Amino acid sequence: MKLRPLTKAVLLAIPSGLALSVAHVANAQEAKPAEKAATEQPVSAKTGPEVIERIVVTATKRETSLRDVPFSINAQTEEDIRKSGAVTLEDLSRNVAGLAIQNLGPGQSQVAIRGVSSGQIVRDQPGVKEQVGVYLDETAISLSLFTPDLDLFDLKRVETLRGPQGTLYGSGNIGGTIRYITTEAKIGVSEGTIETNINKITDGSTGGGVKAAVNMPLGDTMAMRVVGYHTKFGGWTDALGPGGGSDVNQGERTGGRLSFTFKPTRDVTITPRVISQRVTAEGFNRQEVYNLYGNRFTTTVPPITFGENQQYLLQREKFKDSTTIADATIKIDYGTWDLTSVTTKTERDILVSRDASALTGSVSVDLGFPTAGVNLPSRLNDTTDLKSVTQELRIGSKGKGALQWLVGAFFSETDRKYAQRLPTPGYDAFTDARFGAGTSAAVANGFPLNSPYNADLPYNLTQKALFGEINYEVNKQLTATAGGRFYDYEEERTFKSGGLFSDGNNNFDKTSSDGFNPRFLLAYKASDRVTFNAQASKGFRLGGVNDPLNIPLCTAQDRAIFGGYQRFSDESLWNYEVGVKMQRPGLSFNAAAFYTKMTDLQVTLDAGSCSSRVVFNVPKAHSSGIEVEMTARPTGNIELTLAGAAVKSEFDSTVRDGTGAVLGGIRQGNRLPSVPKLSFTASFTYYFSLAGRESYITASAQHVGSRFTQPSDQENNPRTFTHGLAFLGAPANASTTVNLELPKYNLVNLSAGMDFERGFSATFYINNATDEKALLSFDRERGGRARLGFATNQPRTIGVTLRKTF
Repeated sequence: MKLRPLTKAVLLAIPSGLALSVAHVANAQEAKPAEKAATEQPVSAKTGPEVIERIVVTATKRETSLRDVPFSINAQTEEDIRKSGAVTLEDLSRNVAGLAIQNLGPGQSQVAIRGVSSGQIVRDQPGVKEQVGVYLDETAISLSLFTPDLDLFDLKRVETLRGPQGTLYGSGNIGGTIRYITTEAKIGVSEGTIETNINKITDGSTGGGVKAAVNMPLGDTMAMRVVGYHTKFGGWTDALGPGGGSDVNQGERTGGRLSFTFKPTRDVTITPRVISQRVTAEGFNRQEVYNLYGNRFTTTVPPITFGENQQYLLQREKFKDSTTIADATIKIDYGTWDLTSVTTKTERDILVSRDASALTGSVSVDLGFPTAGVNLPSRLNDTTDLKSVTQELRIGSKGKGALQWLVGAFFSETDRKYAQRLPTPGYDAFTDARFGAGTSAAVANGFPLNSPYNADLPYNLTQKALFGEINYEVNKQLTATAGGRFYDYEEERTFKSGGLFSDGNNNFDKTSSDGFNPRFLLAYKASDRVTFNAQASKGFRLGGVNDPLNIPLCTAQDRAIFGGYQRFSDESLWNYEVGVKMQRPGLSFNAAAFYTKMTDLQVTLDAGSCSSRVVFNVPKAHSSGIEVEMTARPTGNIELTLAGAAVKSEFDSTVRDGTGAVLGGIRQGNRLPSVPKLSFTASFTYYFSLAGRESYITASAQHVGSRFTQPSDQENNPRTFTHGLAFLGAPANASTTVNLELPKYNLVNLSAGMDFERGFSATFYINNATDEKALLSFDRERGGRARLGFATNQPRTIGVTLRKTF
């Protein structure tokens, strides 16, 4: 894949900047008096509550103490992230109450907060919008299924804002918002960090990486910060068949960040930045139960019964995601108020390349192709080419007056070119032999030959908004907040398809929406140590247009059931919550109870044999629950933490098809997909001095309750999938029975660390110490006829991280 000019420039600039910065900082370190190094003493461990007390967040788009934010929020600091051993958002989620991650493969995880979940979004649903917004500082980076899997190195913190955040952050934040807050370039400071890691997966391959960050002053009014990293992820999934191999899901992540802080005057701060990252994977963490080419029913070839972490491939799979973000924030201090401008340009280039041989082969069996035609390797390439420009301008009050306010305007335009190709060399010859000469050319609709399915779906989304929030301190104890957002969205989409499996579509669709999103909050400071909060807020998610069904693949029944759902409406919800935040020496305690009422929830279902997905609106649904986060320090050496949530999320409506049957498990009382009823993590840390060095050991235990990948998985479960494919000696009535409830699981993580002289530190860790096997999501191809499998978690991983600060 070719790198764009901007990406090339960033990747070339970062190593050069790192080299110059390291040299500068090294010289600065040498210039320090020798006696200072000699008198440096190890820093003693701070008590947990004292650290929390000093965390400042920007969740409300102004700097606020974590304790004073008037709604439920979690902030994981750089130290929290480092000591937990987290390298992905999925790792981080175990310490955040109410945050659930559904792993659908590299770079394709889905996020849910507080049980607001509409089910599995898959690679070929570009029109579906996200339910949780993900931001890098001020820049929105979430993209439905393809939220960038950013490296967590050199972050100040990661903020998780629970509940709808549409007032300040807009659509796509209906469940909540996650914000990666990076470390900015610091004027007048010379510092840096180098980190290296190596790890080994049980029955898998070796991983590791090198990361570095350097801050360098550029005179008295400017500074530069350069961050670079390269990580190799070990694999643990083995593939059988012609495309087989060991640890096929290994991958890499390489990227960097180049940022500046410039203060031409005392009142003006300009922070331009460029970020580039490239993630690749050589396969997916899919453990198969059945595959058209490898199963226990075949007689003309040896039958196969899959073991743990095994799959069958005719050809290798791959994933690539190149992301480049260029942004600039300008802040001007006018004394009693600030003006902030944020301008961002984002480019992304994504490829999901799957072995679709089982899909294509299953259709070929139905069409009566000979064995040679069914055995043709077939690859489904999903590509996304995205360009986005955003501009936000806001002004906010300053000072300590009773009345504080913030108002702003937002504009964005996104062009997203999504395409699918199904290259299957040699397929046209079998097609023309079966249906007559010239058939392949007649159905191509201008697309390449030997590709039985092709589609182009360019999208253009424009959004405009005005937003604002007012905080009024009624008295020393009570503060009231009210806010709102006027929004206007317009989306245009063209759909063109061609090939034997398509319906030869040439469609143009347009969707638009506008409205107002309010939010109301109360904060009551019962004492200096205890604050109570209450919130009522509305969130929304833009609707859209479903892609046409792959009619030639559908059975008559599936065509009748799913063919009438072309559009889906906007989704909205009201969130009501009460909470308490308590801070005292040796104890920090935050808890909230919430009730969320959803209207027209957008639920994704498989369209049976059509190899299509369809989004439906469910009139009513709800989620309710409690979440608790606590840090306790009973002694100076012991720290205990607990983060957990109990969530009940259910449909309050039943949706039926034309025959009166319940559609896709959308039955009143059924659970919303992908969200456990109970999840929690408890950890124990012991701080001690070993050979005069500050050290610690940490043990954490995580519990995740059972889940369902899609709503329909609750019906007729365990379910028997009849494959209907008489191939390789397997009978047409061959069937596989699978329990679709993803079992609950428990993970144990262990780590130990020590700080040495001159900024050196080392951490030894064992993740998933008991080697627990977890099923994370269920994967079915063509309604389960062609392939069945589960995404699995990473086995026991042992590693060590060395770190040097200077």
